[in-house]
Amino acid sequence: MDADMLTGMVAQYGYPALFFALWLGIVGMPVPDEMIVMTAGAITAQGWLQPIPAFVAVYLGVVSGLSLGYVLGYRIGAPILQWLARKLKGEKYLNKAEDLLNRYGNGAICLSYFFPVVRHVVPYLVGIQRMPLRRYALYSLPTGFVWTLNYFMAGRLFGRHLDAIMSGVQTYGGITFLALVLLAAAFFWIRRRQAGQHEAQTQRVR
Repeated sequence: MDADMLTGMVAQYGYPALFFALWLGIVGMPVPDEMIVMTAGAITAQGWLQPIPAFVAVYLGVVSGLSLGYVLGYRIGAPILQWLARKLKGEKYLNKAEDLLNRYGNGAICLSYFFPVVRHVVPYLVGIQRMPLRRYALYSLPTGFVWTLNYFMAGRLFGRHLDAIMSGVQTYGGITFLALVLLAAAFFWIRRRQAGQHEAQTQRVR
């Protein structure tokens, strides 16, 4: 599916086209999530759709599509991996997802958003591992919001250069991920410094 086909679907079916294109994910047709979200942003910049309903549609499509993988993994268990390997034409992405989980544990749910295809595989694996739904949602939903907002705004701002951005989507995703890591590190450093200053002031008062 390319941007022209997606815009044609949106012109015919509106917001549901955005939702279902993302909700299907690897269960239905191989659609690059980044392209859909950025195209949605570009469409809203052109005035075809309203920004807030379009963002809600793509966000719900992203998180519900990934949550579907979690539910299938939870309900069906390990046998779903055979179907998944056939769907992905090998175990390359399964191995990457397993490696991510082994290294980072629950945090792999957040990290996987920034790796195409792997983001779809990780929910299956944590579902198979019987992760509680509340814990999965705690990691997945906020990260999904940040990830979707990032690509949606990129589409709105740089929609005219969508083809160039899509050709380097992995690089763009890597830069975004690095920026978020640096922001998080800066946030915790500031909090830690403020806590240290508060403790020092308390000791002086005593």
